[in-house]
Amino acid sequence: MIPFSVLDLSPIVEGGDARRALDETLSFAQAADRLGYERFWLAEHHNMPGIASAATSIVIGHVAAGTERIRVGSGGVMLPNHAPLVVAEQFGTLETLFPGRIDVGLGRAPGTDGATARALRRYFEGADQFPRDVVELIQWFEPAAEHQQVRAVPGAGLRVPVWLLGSSLFSAQLAGQLGLPYAFASHFAPELLLEALALYRRSFTPSDRLAKPHAMAAINVFAADTDEAGVRLSTSMQQSFARLSTGKPGKLPPPVDDITSVLTPQQIESARSRLLYSAIGGPETVKTQLADFIALTGVDELMVTGMAFDNAARIRSLEIVADVRDQLETAQAA
Repeated sequence: MIPFSVLDLSPIVEGGDARRALDETLSFAQAADRLGYERFWLAEHHNMPGIASAATSIVIGHVAAGTERIRVGSGGVMLPNHAPLVVAEQFGTLETLFPGRIDVGLGRAPGTDGATARALRRYFEGADQFPRDVVELIQWFEPAAEHQQVRAVPGAGLRVPVWLLGSSLFSAQLAGQLGLPYAFASHFAPELLLEALALYRRSFTPSDRLAKPHAMAAINVFAADTDEAGVRLSTSMQQSFARLSTGKPGKLPPPVDDITSVLTPQQIESARSRLLYSAIGGPETVKTQLADFIALTGVDELMVTGMAFDNAARIRSLEIVADVRDQLETAQAA
């Protein structure tokens, strides 16, 4: 069976704060570690009242220190916001502290609104330089030449695994051309999933980092003990997407029994279109939906995500998905 991994945004819930979110992210990651997930990634977002993972490399260190086996990384670091050398030093430090457990996933979007992106980047041509910056970052992780004037310390020679992330075709082609693993953000941008995966595989050129394509896709999962409980769990994220679409993001709201009581039909349809690739319901329903998604995409790895209000419910969802993974593996081996 393909590996299952986890993406988290450290959701700040209504009535909570960033400290609570980061504490819950750690306990969530510890559950993923215990349940045999392959990797636990955190995403860089800025000026978002409901997301606590803006300083992504610091949160990765927090999670890696509190877990034992699972790989921890960025899903992703928005590279145009940072100098490649700084990213190399940060992740070189993480790799030095937690050897063999760190990933660098890179995105080219700002991870925020335009005004905040300008405050972050200072010089706004960063996204246009993304391919060059990716190559530069990879080079900082290579062994330093004897007379090399500038080095990443720590970082040089550590060859930290680098992934490209995307929600369009640009990074799919770039990942293929550079011979890097690729992850598609189908959990919020479903439209180009299959086309991006095909382009990545078609354009893949083997590199000294990766001999054959390795594609991962993300899917929202809200698993519970019954279908009704899973649907209810998903209503927090639907509300969050509706608020984001109006330009007024906020803290993650609690779930509701009837989504039509808080959102208009247009908002519900908009949220559902963004969350097209989702597995929602009880164990058997989620099993069918995950198996269908894996068959549809042919991915080499699956990344599950989903912003739920109650951390115990998030952990229970992970437990159900881990059980589903094991059942699919048993069926595959039969």
